Amino acid sequence: MPQWKEIQTTDEWNQVLEDSQVKPILVLKHSTTCPVSAAAFGEYEHFLKEVENDGVSYILVKVIESRPVSNQIASDLEVKHESPQAILIKEKNTIWNASHWKITKSTLHEVLQSKL
Repeated sequence: MPQWKEIQTTDEWNQVLEDSQVKPILVLKHSTTCPVSAAAFGEYEHFLKEVENDGVSYILVKVIESRPVSNQIASDLEVKHESPQAILIKEKNTIWNASHWKITKSTLHEVLQSKL
């Protein structure tokens, strides 16, 4: 079961973005004060319990605590900020993103199978 890694600085984000040239990255932007975001985070964690080490890096960004990182992700990927938000990145490009109630365990499975 892969583990997610929380990033908190723009330097960490820059490294994650560079790493996406080698392996896909799934970022979850999460608000620690929002019930919808808590539900999406739960779906993300349930999804990870069912996934083998698949060569994907799983990243968590807490949007309130790490606002500069969240803003930089939106700018770099040209994806309007939402929270919760899941973004699949490959070779520095967004290949899929979803927000709010669209972030489910089954959707994450489907997207990773179809997009990678």
